[in-house]
Amino acid sequence: MSDDTSVTDLIGSGDDGLVPVAGTPFTGGVMSDSHANPVPLTGDALTDLLDAILAVASELELPAVLNRFVQVSAELTGARYGAINVLDGNGTSTTFVYTGIPTAVARMMKHAPHARGVLGQIPAVGALRLDDLREHPAFQGWPSNHPPMGSFLGASVRVGEHVFGQLYLSEKPGGFTESDEQTVIALAAATGVAVENAQLYAESARREHWLRAGQEITTMLLEGIDEEDALAHIAATARAVAGADTAALALPGVGGRLFIELADGHNAEELVGVAMPEHGRAWTVMTEGHGLLTPSLSASRNVKVEQMRAFGPAMFAPLQTSGRGVGVLILLRRVGSLPFEESDLTTAESFAAQAALAFVLAEARHAQDIAALLDERERIARDLHDMAIQQLFATGMQLETVRRRAARGVEASELTSIVEEALDNVDSSVREIRTIVHALRDPDAATGLVERLRREASLARTGLGFAPSLVVTLDGAPLSDDGLDEDRLDERVGLALTDDVVAVVREGLANAARHAHAQSVTVRVDVRGQGPLGSVRVEVEDDGVGLPAQRDRRSGTGNLASRARQHGGTFTIGAAPAGRGTLLSWQVALD
Repeated sequence: MSDDTSVTDLIGSGDDGLVPVAGTPFTGGVMSDSHANPVPLTGDALTDLLDAILAVASELELPAVLNRFVQVSAELTGARYGAINVLDGNGTSTTFVYTGIPTAVARMMKHAPHARGVLGQIPAVGALRLDDLREHPAFQGWPSNHPPMGSFLGASVRVGEHVFGQLYLSEKPGGFTESDEQTVIALAAATGVAVENAQLYAESARREHWLRAGQEITTMLLEGIDEEDALAHIAATARAVAGADTAALALPGVGGRLFIELADGHNAEELVGVAMPEHGRAWTVMTEGHGLLTPSLSASRNVKVEQMRAFGPAMFAPLQTSGRGVGVLILLRRVGSLPFEESDLTTAESFAAQAALAFVLAEARHAQDIAALLDERERIARDLHDMAIQQLFATGMQLETVRRRAARGVEASELTSIVEEALDNVDSSVREIRTIVHALRDPDAATGLVERLRREASLARTGLGFAPSLVVTLDGAPLSDDGLDEDRLDERVGLALTDDVVAVVREGLANAARHAHAQSVTVRVDVRGQGPLGSVRVEVEDDGVGLPAQRDRRSGTGNLASRARQHGGTFTIGAAPAGRGTLLSWQVALD
């Protein structure tokens, strides 16, 4: 036998090597060195066995169950070496956990063994006990660097009627006994139950992760997240939850064909934009609405997309709701990885269906928004016709009457009342049109400056403990009650400056509520003149304790100073003229 002979070479001829390569990957599985804490032995065989069974059964996660099983099996039987080999349906090792092998020796080995050779003789029920496995007819020799082994005890671990894996024990001084065989059979039976519980626990955790991920997607879509961001989140989340290397979304495109619109993970760039063949796996999954598992795309003869051949196990889940196919979620693992399980497909289908439903609901919400917008436009059109246009038409008729009477030589004094009424109608029409125009903007913009200031004063009442006083003047005079002055005020200040004025008042009231301990607060807003020669002045005055000697936080007042500088204005804050309290003053020119 040559020095470079690998375990895999010997497996093909009936390999009996028990040692994997610690920390080195091998095709189709995972291996690790058992580090479970030893179970103290009492010397009583039954007590020790029960303690070992309890130790295995107490673990919830599968790796811990396997580690504990290997450890207690070696301890109870006195074996120097122990391992459990988890097998797939073809007898290929998927997980290999061992104990007793020095790390340096394990690293020199290349592969974990498969259930062939002497190992293939281990029965599904019962055990295989040998004084020297080298004397068994199926023995084909050792791989290089394999430690010498003679005595051997092997048993199957079954989950239900299915052989989950095999226990290998070797090198017990004096050989294994019938008592050891019975102990191992009992331990294997208990471990089968513990493995099943661990699998159910893991499946429950995966299902919970899938459900949580689906809820997150639904929330994001219904909150109005951008569709492309939602797709990216679906792919990334599905890849992480499923333990996949790559996730892709195939969506209907031009001509109804399926294209991979988005991919996340390994080789994602090469998949984006790929057209999925008609009647291929993805197309069948979307049209029929049933998920599909593939053990290996690279080994399949039916894969027509070259980019997909770079992957091994694959899972296709339909994005479908109410019989409507939205797309296909494709989850991929690298060549040689463990295949997806049926439970993975079930939860992935549920996640995909939830994501598809969220998409449909988001589309419905978007359609509803469009319908609401159209209704609003119809309402605006009606308002313009019924209120503004009809009123302007009536005003035009009044002016036509004035023109005819003036042509007949009627005295101007007789026409004055008609003209004044027409002017009032024009002003009213202007107000109606302005209200309608404001309704097309944002909610705050649709509200005049005075109304917004009143709202700020009302909101500040809670923090102050009383209602602040609000005084708004136009050219030094209080506003009239007919609303015309409010309209003129809005025209002079403009939308952009209105936001600044409201922000200044809000900050001034907030400062008074936080620091002043005042009994009264007065807000004064005065607008004078028009255009660049005009100005707006805001004052917030309180009768509180005044400014502190040292102020550590200036962010709010700093923002007010910045707003003033943007408009070439001024900002000051200091003692009130009455000698008690604080006066905030902010003034800028009108645009």
